Amino acid sequence: MQQTTEPLLVPVILPPTSIALPRMVTGYTLPLVALGVLLLAGGALVASLTTAPPAQQKLSAFSTSLKGRSLNQRRNALLAARSIDGRVVAPHGVFSFNQTVRSWSVDQGYVKALVSYDGELVRAYGGGVCQTSTTLYNAALLAGLPILERHPHVFVPHYIVPGRDAAVAFPGIDLRFRNSNPWPIRIHAIVRGDRLEVSLTGAKTPPQKVAIKTEMLSVSTPLRLTRVVNRKSDVPSPARRTYIHSAGTAGYRVVTLRVFSSGRRESLSDDTYPAMNRVIALSREVPQSE
Repeated sequence: MQQTTEPLLVPVILPPTSIALPRMVTGYTLPLVALGVLLLAGGALVASLTTAPPAQQKLSAFSTSLKGRSLNQRRNALLAARSIDGRVVAPHGVFSFNQTVRSWSVDQGYVKALVSYDGELVRAYGGGVCQTSTTLYNAALLAGLPILERHPHVFVPHYIVPGRDAAVAFPGIDLRFRNSNPWPIRIHAIVRGDRLEVSLTGAKTPPQKVAIKTEMLSVSTPLRLTRVVNRKSDVPSPARRTYIHSAGTAGYRVVTLRVFSSGRRESLSDDTYPAMNRVIALSREVPQSE
């Protein structure tokens, strides 16, 4: 009898067509999801995963209100938020707001909006960006991260309590902090309705809880100033128009502390904000001859 030999059929289980790999970070590589050794088990060729991506825990979160902000201020704040959203800071790496967002100029999509300058409100490109840097600053504070550079505004912004703002101006005035953890952290920034939210995530939650304390040392009241603006006209009208040139805001001196659950207290800043005077402009028409 003649014996025939049939080929041995081995079922093959193929790996997924695409496997998500974590992002690469300068100076550090997240643990890769790598294909393992091909195993022949029970007649099946199996591809196994040797390393699973680390779970992301929320380290901190902070939000500020966008109510009362102009459409242009909201646009600029949103553009800056999009620039920092998804950014990863390597272990012991330094995050720079200015190096990440770059210049907030018209070619980057930024528009003119009101900013405080020399005691008055003026229109400038990027007005509103500081709300994003301020929100990020507070998220970094609550995560217990060391702050390397932070600057207060000249006048207190309305969206944050005195002492907890972080002004930025490209390229010289920056917000910088260090990731003191042995694992990377990721920045998340989003606008939900009337709130700008920033959160930080990483492999583990912080070992200590953090609280931010502010102590108001003094408050100064703004002055009320009236400016008369003469407008020449061929047929002057006796009527006068009044409009607010600057709404004004109080001045403060405030000390800000970071308190850890271990009892350690860290002095963050001693800031002085002068009062912004309330300026009322009174417009009147005068004859051309005056």
